Amino acid sequence: MVPCGASAHTRPPRSMTIAVIIPVLNEALCIRQTLSRTAALGFDDLVIVDGGSTDTTCTMVESFIGPIRSASEHHPAPTTAAPIRLMTAPAGRARQLNAGAIATGCDVLLFLHADTQLPPNARQAVSQALSDQACVGGRFNVRFDSSCLTARVVAGLMNVRSRLSGIATGDQAIFVRRDVFERIGRFADIPLMEDIEFTQRLKRAGAVVPLSDTVVTAFRRWEQQGALRTILLMWTLRFLYWIGVSPHRLQHFYRMVR
Repeated sequence: MVPCGASAHTRPPRSMTIAVIIPVLNEALCIRQTLSRTAALGFDDLVIVDGGSTDTTCTMVESFIGPIRSASEHHPAPTTAAPIRLMTAPAGRARQLNAGAIATGCDVLLFLHADTQLPPNARQAVSQALSDQACVGGRFNVRFDSSCLTARVVAGLMNVRSRLSGIATGDQAIFVRRDVFERIGRFADIPLMEDIEFTQRLKRAGAVVPLSDTVVTAFRRWEQQGALRTILLMWTLRFLYWIGVSPHRLQHFYRMVR
C-alpha cells in the first residue's frame, strides 16, 4: 500500500484552499498570540468563532482585524496574511466548529484550539498530506509549552496513542477535506468528546495521516488543576466514553470534579 501523502497521483500543493477555524470562549490570555502567528502562515481563511465570551477576547480579535483591513484598503497586505473574520455561535465547541466550517468556502478545514500554535510549515504539511487523494484528513503531533518531565511524558503518550489508534484530540489540530466533513455529518452536537467521536468516523471514511510536524499547546490547564489529577480525569472520562456513557452524562461528572 502506498503511504498516505506519497501517492503518485497528486495535485500541486497550492491548488487547494485551507481555512483555519478557531473556537473561542474567554481566551483573552492567548488569542492575540495565536492570531498573530497563524495569520502569517499563508492560509486562505481564518475564522474565529466566539461562543459568548465575557472577557476581552472579541475586542482583541477585532483590534487585530482592524490593521489587516486598513492595509488592504491603502497598501496591499502581504500575500501570506490570511483574511481574519470574527463570528458568533451558540456556546459549545462542536457547535462553534460547525458554524465556522459552514461560514468558509475553503476545500480543507483545520480546527485549531485558541491556545495552540501551528508550526511554520503547517500549510505546506497539510497540502502535502492531502495531495494524496486517498487521504481524507489528519492531525499533527503535539507538545506542551513546558519543559517539565510530566509535560513531555503526557505529550509523548498522546502522540503514540493517536498514532496507534487513529483517533485524535482537538489539541492535535485536526484537519479534514471539506467534502468529507460534510459527508460524515460534521461534528456531533455533544458537550464533550466531540473530537474523539469525530475522528472515529473520520478514519472509517479513508486514510488519516498522523503528521510528524508538531503543534505547541498550553500546559496551563494541567498546571492549574494539577498534572496527575488532570491525567486521571481525562483517562476516566475517555474510559467511561469508550464503555458507552453518554457525553451529556460525562459533562455533569466533569463539572463536579473540576
